[in-house]
Amino acid sequence: MLFDTVNFNGEVFDAVVKNTPNIRLNELIKSGAVVEKSEYASMLPDQKGGHYITTLIKERLGGSTVNYDGSTDITTETRGNFAMGRIVIGRAQGWTEKDFNSDISGDDYTAAASEVAEFWDDVDQNTLISTLKGVFSMTGGKNAEFVTKHTYDVTEEEESKFDVTTLNLAMQQALGDQKSKFALAVMHSAVATSLENKNLLEYLKYTDTDGLQRNLPLATLNGRLILVDDSMPTETTEEGETIYTTYVLGQGAIEYTNCGVKVPSELERDAKTNGGETDLITRQRKVFAPFGISWKTPTIISPTDAQLESGTNWELAKNGSNAYPEKAIAIAQIKTLG
Repeated sequence: MLFDTVNFNGEVFDAVVKNTPNIRLNELIKSGAVVEKSEYASMLPDQKGGHYITTLIKERLGGSTVNYDGSTDITTETRGNFAMGRIVIGRAQGWTEKDFNSDISGDDYTAAASEVAEFWDDVDQNTLISTLKGVFSMTGGKNAEFVTKHTYDVTEEEESKFDVTTLNLAMQQALGDQKSKFALAVMHSAVATSLENKNLLEYLKYTDTDGLQRNLPLATLNGRLILVDDSMPTETTEEGETIYTTYVLGQGAIEYTNCGVKVPSELERDAKTNGGETDLITRQRKVFAPFGISWKTPTIISPTDAQLESGTNWELAKNGSNAYPEKAIAIAQIKTLG
């Protein structure tokens, strides 16, 4: 019984939680869109009281050559670094088990470690979506240019649904000749189903033990992996139509760091309330950082989802007045009516 304070082993419980497969986030990690950067966790005690990390992205080498003719001096130039701010996102949750429920039913109403892991999967997915919403709400100068170039919106077009050319045109608009950096698209099932009905999705195949070729539940479009998830953002127009947002991501587009907490999971026993009950408390602190985009509000200790979704808290990584080149950021969104 997990809610037994005598038998509960926090270390074993936390290990089971960590090792339980995360269906949605693991698909992103396997695709390479979300990459773990565990080394940044060690930087926390030295920066902003342990809730904000600043990392550097080196500028590319540039400059103009001189004529090498034996009489012209060679000139040298320096290159700087773009500062990228990363905010730690802390979340906590608890569940209560009443003794009386178990007494009258014969069942133990316990939150198994696998259920806790699935709960945190959903939290992480929501955090990722809130982060992407915030990135595409940035305003002003180069930030606005990024949002405009990396948003492909056909909701007002004659062909307002996701079609055969939509993904390819969106990738080209965002990155031009660098569009090969995009690796996958995450879309709502309504969009994916429409593409299936048009026979546009090509499912990956495998050969079973009998030598028969079968479809895997993973598809590609324009050579990019398609992941289907109904937590992708939707909004309703005044006419009652649904606008679907599809995110297109590249390899390593989002960097993830598990910063850890002092006590991830613990039990608290209350013998009096409701005849006796036990609380399971869990906590986590993580960073989800879109590469090349900086969190600009270090005074916020742990942002809420609403603060993550606010474009005023995000900006392109900067080196003085120079912004990180938007063409190097493999993140885009597509808005369609299906």
